[in-house]
Amino acid sequence: MEKINKEIILKAIQESDYILFSSHNKLCLPIIKRIYKKMNNGIKFDDIKVCDTLIIDGHHRYISSLLSKMKLQETKSSKTSATNQYDWSIVEFVEEEWDTEDKILRLNELDALYNNISLEQVIEITK
Repeated sequence: MEKINKEIILKAIQESDYILFSSHNKLCLPIIKRIYKKMNNGIKFDDIKVCDTLIIDGHHRYISSLLSKMKLQETKSSKTSATNQYDWSIVEFVEEEWDTEDKILRLNELDALYNNISLEQVIEITK
């Protein structure tokens, strides 16, 4: 896939028949790229938590699943009075890395365990 950016993400959303809405106004492109690489290589992920059609937890997984054409399961969740809905066109996709190296390693370890593969395989996928 070409470089993942907001335009490619919005196109994937528009072309999908699996439409959910965002409760975040900012998302991290490096996280989306890592998850996309994993999904594109068959790595399975936890369900997305949704309230009706609003994503409560799983925004980066949702976007990555659209890009890799891998539908994720949903688990019902609830929202609070402070939960807002944002149109994808106003969501900011930032290049800034939100995860530390330690967190990335921990997530890779969890993905390896969840998918019954080695940590080395997960790390190789994300290069």
